[in-house]
Amino acid sequence: MESQTAATESQTAATESQSGATESRDGATESRDGVAVSRDGVAAARDGAVDPRTGVAALSPRYQIGAALALAVVAVAVCVHIGLTFLHVAPSNTLTKQHGAVMDEWIYPEFEQNWKLFAPNPLQQNISVQVRAEVSTADGGIRTTGWYDLSAQDGRAIDGNPLPSHTQQNELRRAWDFFVATHDSDNRPVGLRGALSETYLRRIAVLRLDRNDAAGPRGVVERVQYRSRTVNVPPPEWSGERVSDRPVYRVLPWWTVPAGETVGGAA
Repeated sequence: MESQTAATESQTAATESQSGATESRDGATESRDGVAVSRDGVAAARDGAVDPRTGVAALSPRYQIGAALALAVVAVAVCVHIGLTFLHVAPSNTLTKQHGAVMDEWIYPEFEQNWKLFAPNPLQQNISVQVRAEVSTADGGIRTTGWYDLSAQDGRAIDGNPLPSHTQQNELRRAWDFFVATHDSDNRPVGLRGALSETYLRRIAVLRLDRNDAAGPRGVVERVQYRSRTVNVPPPEWSGERVSDRPVYRVLPWWTVPAGETVGGAA
């Protein structure tokens, strides 16, 4: 009996030992889990501490001040431009009378404004300006060139060009408008500005002809002649309006080119 009792106690002790070992392993597992949880908490705390900044806020205070000043300068420039443009197109008033010269210096030529597109009479014609020359050749002869369509040349230079030059867009158009406004229907100048407009057009012609090598080798441009070709813009089909599609020409007289203007248009 004593032997059986001792064996039973031994088995009980062994069972308790196994239970203790199991509890120890469970405790170690819990300990490792606790460490993992602790690490996760630290990582979360670190992530929460990070506050990524973008844009101007990411700059140092010195650069933030510089950016703010740059934005302020741009804002002031935009406001000044809008204000001067508004006053330029506004009806005559005290400001435009007193500071008209300042406004013109700012607006012309890059920011020119006019009402030809909208009112009172939108342009309904396509006007192309053409020129030809009378050239003295190297062998002493005289020849007349064909017509050079200067408007078409400017149009090709502008087409597809995101930043066309002011010369390509406006030089020829403004020169022709200047001529028409200072001459009567018989192409006779009205006032001193009429003679000035002729000189301006003549020099443009010499420059463009030289660019196209119209005179040829050792040739000299002696005279130039302008003409305009005007065609009505076709009306929309739904309007029922009918206009002539025949071109109308305005041919100017021949102008003699002074010797000082035959090369490069210099006076």
